[in-house]
This record gives sequence, structure tokens and C-alpha cells, in this order.
Amino acid sequence: MTAGGSVNDRRRSKAAVFLFCCAAAGIGPHWLGPGRSLIPAATLALLLGGYSLRAVVLALTRGPETAGVSGPEDGADVVATDAIAPPADAGAPSAVDVVVAARDEQAVIGRLVERIAGLDYPQERLLLWVIDDGSEDRTPEVLADLQTRHPQLRVLRRSRDAGGGKSGALNLVLQQLEGRWMFVLDADADLQVDVLERLLPWAEAGGWSAVQLRKAVANAEVNLLTRAQAMEMAFDALIQEGRLATGGVTELRGNGQLLRREAVLACGGFNEATVTDDLDLSFRLLLGQEPIGVLWDPPVKEEAVLTLPALWRQRQRWAEGGLQRFLDYAPGLLSDRLSARRRVDLIAFFLLQYVMPVLTAADLLGVLLTRTPPTMWPFSIVALGLSGLTIVQGCRRPSEGPPLPAMTPLTVALGIVYLMHWFVVIPWVTLRMALLPKRLVWAKTQHLGAEEEAPPPLGLEVDPDAELAAEGGQA
Repeated sequence: MTAGGSVNDRRRSKAAVFLFCCAAAGIGPHWLGPGRSLIPAATLALLLGGYSLRAVVLALTRGPETAGVSGPEDGADVVATDAIAPPADAGAPSAVDVVVAARDEQAVIGRLVERIAGLDYPQERLLLWVIDDGSEDRTPEVLADLQTRHPQLRVLRRSRDAGGGKSGALNLVLQQLEGRWMFVLDADADLQVDVLERLLPWAEAGGWSAVQLRKAVANAEVNLLTRAQAMEMAFDALIQEGRLATGGVTELRGNGQLLRREAVLACGGFNEATVTDDLDLSFRLLLGQEPIGVLWDPPVKEEAVLTLPALWRQRQRWAEGGLQRFLDYAPGLLSDRLSARRRVDLIAFFLLQYVMPVLTAADLLGVLLTRTPPTMWPFSIVALGLSGLTIVQGCRRPSEGPPLPAMTPLTVALGIVYLMHWFVVIPWVTLRMALLPKRLVWAKTQHLGAEEEAPPPLGLEVDPDAELAAEGGQA
């Protein structure tokens, strides 16, 4: 798949159809009689709320030790633990290539290289590849100095206008790797020294083609916004485990993803026509019958964004890439290439993640047009209530890494109110994708490193320079 105009034109048309259908479904109930207008939302709340609650309960029942394990008893179309052949030299640890795409990362890249060099893993089985993606700061000089001290460090460079974003950088190095596994990290990643010693045997024994580590926020105590993002990460990890436990679909999250190299090659590598390489690869692996596992501990730590403008740009990119993959791969996702359970899971979470926010926006438009009461509130309230429950359970769960926020009524309220930003981001991104011409522009989150000063406590100041360029992948 290329980043050509035809791909974006097709996405624009599909997004327009999606927007029209959601608008009709959100406004339509306002013309039903009293009592009947709430039936669609109440039905969705009952079905999807029950499905989501089952996923959360199963994740909690299994616990962190077994939550990433799925098998025939779950009805999941995953391979058995012996379906993927072990490495030829089964007596030795698997060879691992740690891969980092870096652009203007002078604040954190040195710290990451030192952390990788300090991992408890046989150094002869470990290589670190850094793709300098056209850095204009001191990143090249920092990497050159690090190479003199760390022989396992390999540096590739490409021009800033090479195209393809992070996917292009990963594709450049993919053809040069020889290890069985590639471990993709962001430049601000922080790892426990025993992460590979624990992760690789678990992945091999489980027969996984990919494994996603739980993402934990390293700077959760900076302000309310970073604290809310820490809760969101725990929420997401618990949902991921629950979906896997029900025989559903799990997804990669970019940072802290372990990939079996041959599985990625079999899927055609990384898609250079998307702004979220991890979400897109998740569906490529899914359609290629390559199973993805999730692991609660050990986590991978990363920096949360510090300001609302930075969050807005980041979440636009996530929302756009997330919706793009459904538009791109819908025929395969609805085909018999996937089990019935996985199709149901995809439909359920597509409705929750993308349809519900747009329906809610359309419902508000219907209120203005017809001067009748809202009709989607049962659906939205159940979804937000379940989100609060999941936040509480996720943050109370035993975990390694940075302490998760303590659960109090005010903290839970913060988490729920914070998640409501998706009710703005998703409709806006859908409207923009449907109406505006698209030119793919890849951008990165700015990583500050520990030496940078934190912003004021609330983190609500407008700081247009806190992120680089168009973080949302916009033109």
C-alpha cells in the first residue's frame, strides 16, 4: 500500500459514508414517539455493556499471570503453544534486534542506549538499531559518541523527507535484521533490566507472533493530565487482556512491542500509508492468522504528554489511524478469515470506540434540530460507567513499574471526565477525514527527558511549541 492520492480518496469516501450513517442513526430516533426514542440506545447499552463487562471480569479472573494466555478453550483462532517452531539453536536465548526510530531525540536517546546496554541478556544475542530519521538537533552526534562505547549499537540514517514516517524507518531496518525477534521501542522508553529474560521465553512458550507490553506512564505525578493518562494506560491494558480472554482481538501499541520478524515480513512489513503503524500492523497480523499476546508485567515506561494542545494533536493522530485501519481492512475483517468470536469482538469495540462518540455528537445535533430530549444518553452513561469500573480495577491491580494513581472518588471522576475527550476527538477527526482532502504528514511526540522542567501543576496552559509540527498527522 502506498501513500498515494487514490488511497486517501478511497478513505475519504468511506469516511463520508460512515459519517452519514452515524448522523442518520444519531438523529433518527428524535422522530420516534416518546418512549420509543430510547430503544436503540438502550439496546446498544445492554448488548455492548454486557459484552464489555464480561471482558473486564474475565481479565480480572485470570489475573496478570495468565491474562495473556488464550487457547482453544476460549474459542480464539490462535495457534497452539507448539505451533510456531522454536529457534534452531533452542538451547540458546533467542536473538533479538531492538529497533528505535528516532527524530530529534537528543534529550533521551543516550539514556535509552545505556538502558539497552544494561539489560540482563546475553550481549552476543542482542543488537540495538537506531534509525536516525533526519534529525536536525544533536541526535547524530550523540549516537556517534555512543557507537564508540557500545559495539552492539547500529545506526542507520535517512533524509528527513524520505517519506513513510515511522513505518518507512522501520521498513528500512527490517530488511537488514537477522534475529528471530524485533523489539520496537520509542526513544523515551524505560525498561526493567530483566524484561527480555522474562518476555522472550513467555513469547516462545505461548507461540505468539507478537507481544505487547503494558505501557506505564513514567511522569504520572507531574500534573492532572499525566495522572489521567496513567489511568488510561491501565484501563487500556485491562481491556486488552479481557478481549483476548474472550477470544477477541488484541492490538499493538507501538512502544514495547515484540514482533517475530518472519511474521512481519509475511504481512508485507509496515504500512507507509498510515499515521499509526502499530494499529495497522495489528490488523495485518490478525488477517495473516498471526496471534498477538499481551503482558501486564513487566511494563514499558514512557512519557505522557504534558499539555492539552499536545494531547489534542496526539489523539487526533491516534483516532485517524484507528479509523483508517477499519476503513482499509473492513472486507477482510468481516470475512470468514476470522472466527465468529473475533468478528463479534471487532464489531463491538468498533461501535464503542468510533460509532458511539459520533452518534452522541449527532444526537446533540438532533436535540437542536427537533428540540426534543437527547436519546443516546443510556448508551453513553453505561459506557462511561464501565470505563470508571475498569479504571478502578486496572489501577488497583498489582503491578510493577511506576505506582498507579490511588483510587478515590475524585481520582475516578478525573479519569471518567478525561476519557470524555474522545467524544470530541472522534467526531472531529471523522468529519475532517470525510470532508477535507488528506495529505499524509507524519510527526512525532516531543520527548523532554528528565532534565526538562515540568509545567505548572494543572498542565492546562496553551503551549503550541510543546509538540513538533502536526502531531495529529494533518496537512
